[in-house]
Amino acid sequence: MGLQWMILTYVVAAEAALAFLLTIPAPKLLKNRFVSLVSLILQPALFIVPFAGFQLLDIYWKNEHRLACTSDICTASERDRYEKSMYKAQRNVILCASACLLYWCLFRICKLCKDIQNLEEVEKRYKDK
Repeated sequence: MGLQWMILTYVVAAEAALAFLLTIPAPKLLKNRFVSLVSLILQPALFIVPFAGFQLLDIYWKNEHRLACTSDICTASERDRYEKSMYKAQRNVILCASACLLYWCLFRICKLCKDIQNLEEVEKRYKDK
């Protein structure tokens, strides 16, 4: 199970790095090439949305079927283990949500850059006439 979370962590880190690289100022030619490269990567990278959704369902199912350790019968180590698993589940929910949110941000940034490029081409054609 840890491998899935490690993959999701690396994907979120890569998405954050791409979002950062897309938003920093760069020469127009370099920026256009980078936007087109990221746009090509976005379609196959869409797998992250259902993957994160499945992970969220897994967290929900485990949370519903988890043995609660709230009574006085539980030992301190059992209570600590329960709290640690709750913290890990909360961290993983944030990770899944950030994967989906960053994917959407990358998609919107690329679309915005392409729209700006198209508007600049239209403006250039009108100036030439």
